Amino acid sequence: MNLPLIGQVPSDVVAAWIFSILGGIVLFLWVTKKQKWPVVFEYMRTTHHRKIGTMYILFAIVFFFRAGIDALFIRTQLSVPNNDFWVFQGDKYNEVFTTHGTIMIFFVAMPLLIGLMNVAVPLQIGANDLAFPYLNAVSFWLFLAGGIIFNMSFFFNAAPNAGWTAYAPLSTDTYSPGPNINYYIFGLQVSGLGTIFTAINMIVTIARLKAPGLKLARMPLFSWSTLVTSFLILIAFPVLAIALLLLTFDRFYGTSFFGGEMGSPVYWQHLFWIFGHPEVYILVLPAFGIFSDVISTFSRQRVYGYTSMVIALALIGLLGFMVWAHHMFTVGLGPLANSVFAITTMLIAIPTGIKVFNWLFTMRGGVVRIKTPMLFALGFIPTFVMGGVTGVMLAVAAADYQYHDSYFVVAHFHYTMVGGTILGAFAGIYYWYPKMTGKVLDETLGRWHFWLFVIGFHLTFLPQHFAGLNGMPRRVYTYTWEDGLFVFNFISTIGAFLMGISMLFVIWNLYKTHRFGKKAEGDPWDGRTLEWSVDSPAPEHPFNPMPKVKTIDSFWYSKIGKAKLEDAEEPRPSPRLPLRAISLSRWREL
Repeated sequence: MNLPLIGQVPSDVVAAWIFSILGGIVLFLWVTKKQKWPVVFEYMRTTHHRKIGTMYILFAIVFFFRAGIDALFIRTQLSVPNNDFWVFQGDKYNEVFTTHGTIMIFFVAMPLLIGLMNVAVPLQIGANDLAFPYLNAVSFWLFLAGGIIFNMSFFFNAAPNAGWTAYAPLSTDTYSPGPNINYYIFGLQVSGLGTIFTAINMIVTIARLKAPGLKLARMPLFSWSTLVTSFLILIAFPVLAIALLLLTFDRFYGTSFFGGEMGSPVYWQHLFWIFGHPEVYILVLPAFGIFSDVISTFSRQRVYGYTSMVIALALIGLLGFMVWAHHMFTVGLGPLANSVFAITTMLIAIPTGIKVFNWLFTMRGGVVRIKTPMLFALGFIPTFVMGGVTGVMLAVAAADYQYHDSYFVVAHFHYTMVGGTILGAFAGIYYWYPKMTGKVLDETLGRWHFWLFVIGFHLTFLPQHFAGLNGMPRRVYTYTWEDGLFVFNFISTIGAFLMGISMLFVIWNLYKTHRFGKKAEGDPWDGRTLEWSVDSPAPEHPFNPMPKVKTIDSFWYSKIGKAKLEDAEEPRPSPRLPLRAISLSRWREL
């Protein structure tokens, strides 16, 4: 990898390296003191899905803070015109926004969702573990190894600096001759291999280990979204691996896939976005599944239009592979190609709109309880709709010539990624936390987290739409007073710090819950699906014997019918619903 010698690294970076290692050792010793070593070694050697899922989420939160600090550096640099904040200018600024984007996509959003899949999916389908437990452990350690390789670049003063998309020729050795991009390539290759293994594991688990009677048409929607997402991963991630391999040959062996007379930088864009746009749905489809289960549980109502929700998931996954070139409207593909990709992009709004209306009708027909997971679900709906509307605007090829590479695009994809994926991950963590640890996170601190995060989010990214429309381009580290962008950027910076403050409530909540929290019941939310039929935290072998499933939401109907789960009757309207709700939803319940 052509790592720079220690003597070539600035002294402040060496100091940061040394103190980080020493701090890590001290933290490790503190966490494992008082004979807690067996717990650490147990998790290091485990192959159990719940513990591996917990580790995915834990390290994703660590990387979240790492990438969040980068975001605060970016917003501080852009808070006022002609700013000279520390050293975050020029190439150093390029490194900061590259590591921010890459870590958020590959080492925060992905592991948060994969962790929740590990925790919830086997329990939802009545399985005792994933199909390949050892492969599941290998997947986690590959993810963590990839994250460590990528973050090593910081300590060698050689962080990737070509943007999270690593566009050629910026990422070739001609314009990035140092080792910076090498950390990007090898970190993503290693972690991506673990993601592919996870997808295989999830598909086989759902196909082979479902409880008796749990047909695909009866599966919870989070399990359905996991299945669709896993197929997307199997198709999309090998394309990224191929692109990174070709870039490796260009950088190390003098080939010219993405430059020279024989190659073209546009080839990289095609390969990257054939992966990159399905990646958007790889991140957001599991969040859709989480919101479906959360809204159904806290509305005490079966999801409205279950079949249409499943079809919408499949359509979004299918169309996700037919829209990659809408990122390339301005490269000169021609009016025919631009028109085709514009139409397919707009078509995705149809199944997405179906899901939004179904969530709203689910709440209308039920009895809504406002708990922290439900708060995140309610905050998600208007936020994601705003991101979807700007997505349709960007799908208009002619208009995209104005929007392209402006802060309008930055605002759009944060409204979909953060407003969809991150809010979904937070909802899932609060929702399934009892299954991970046996305790329920504090409700008051959870509400503080929600309100500060959501308000800060809209303060951060709503003004960026207007900054983009007023001409602010992406990936710039400064601007002038004459540009008229100060107010938008200053408000955006205030919102970013508000989001950062909200995450401190998460840390306090975790500490308070583990220090003073009481043990949770097996079914603290009055849930509907099989994971709530076992103890909290979920035991190593929760289903012995496996339950028999005869309907959707079988655990819910076994509770209201006062029958054992193995003998759950066909569903009937819940006596807990008001008469109006029963009349509106009776045909769906039957």
